[in-house]
Amino acid sequence: MLILLDIDGVMVPANSWKRPEILEDNFMNFSLQATKALEKIISSTSADILLTTSHKDSFDLNQWKSIFENRGITVNKIDKLPKNVNHLSRKDEILNWFNSNKTTENFIIIDDDKSLNALPDVVKNKLIQTSATVGLTDSLADEAIRKLKEQLLELA
Repeated sequence: MLILLDIDGVMVPANSWKRPEILEDNFMNFSLQATKALEKIISSTSADILLTTSHKDSFDLNQWKSIFENRGITVNKIDKLPKNVNHLSRKDEILNWFNSNKTTENFIIIDDDKSLNALPDVVKNKLIQTSATVGLTDSLADEAIRKLKEQLLELA
């Protein structure tokens, strides 16, 4: 199982009136609510993380693993989409990943990007869309877990 994960608007709510707290690892602190929600998804499904965030190339994979662990999230395996050298939209980056992997793996997308609503239904059905100012919540975590478990049943 795989979580295609954005950071801004998901793990770090976008509140223009408040500068995000930067931790010792030089990255923004995640909201407590989002941290608990992501940890719930991972502990319930053993899902791995595929970073889709625009920050993905700011750190190597070992640093990303440490960033999550420093925020109380135990990550099994972490990876990231390829470097976005063609400046594609998030929607096109995810579509390229989907089309080039022809993945049979169960996955969900957690993102606040409204352009993802234009994804083809086969991919869009796996979208958990957050409110940018709120981020990932417990109820969205429950929806993510339900979608991942439903995908398992479809393959059985």
